[in-house]
Amino acid sequence: MPPDPAPGGARRTVSPLDHRVEAVTGHDVDTLWAHRDRGVLDEPHARLVDRHRELVTAETGVTFYRTLLHRLSSGEFPVDAALFERIDRTVDQLEETAAVREAAAARVIAALEPIEAAASTSPVAKSGPISAATQALLLAIAGGAKLYEHLLTSRMSVTTASGTRIPYAELQPLEDAGLVSRDTSHPVHAGQPVALTDAGRATLFAARRPPTTTQVPKPPARPGVWPSAPVQRR
Repeated sequence: MPPDPAPGGARRTVSPLDHRVEAVTGHDVDTLWAHRDRGVLDEPHARLVDRHRELVTAETGVTFYRTLLHRLSSGEFPVDAALFERIDRTVDQLEETAAVREAAAARVIAALEPIEAAASTSPVAKSGPISAATQALLLAIAGGAKLYEHLLTSRMSVTTASGTRIPYAELQPLEDAGLVSRDTSHPVHAGQPVALTDAGRATLFAARRPPTTTQVPKPPARPGVWPSAPVQRR
């Protein structure tokens, strides 16, 4: 079986759809994966990242069996019945993983096209940028937060998962703007969970988009050309 991609922020196999994902979001794929793990993305973008991860897993399988097939035909092994059997089996496995990859690519495109269609008409894209202070508050809340009322002083403040404390006065404008919401089913003295709304995630995601720069696109690899070996570090 081909190895799974490393979890977390490990660099993954490049997929053919990376350039479209990065173009519509303004982020490289590694950054998108990190945002997904931190809960920053809204539902459409989170779904896109999940589908993209499935594509990367399938792409890894294709690369694994294609590399194995190349090794089997390189002259390293004696030409006998056992070699022919291994080649036949590897070709079948490569065909299966290629079919899985095509299905995964179709799911990525299905998740990608609505985002591409909405990119130019998004209200977040048309609104002005949020302040750095607001961005920091949203990012802190994205990791998990609760609103507490002090039993003695009755003062309220938000405690985030990272230990940051946010005064209630700074939380209220975010609530009024519909960027965060509280679970009022919990008593405030025990802690009311505070989370980003979809609008809050979209706003934070747009705020963290790097400035657009003009870059010369890399030409696609020619069919049939084996990828060059990575440069070895000393």
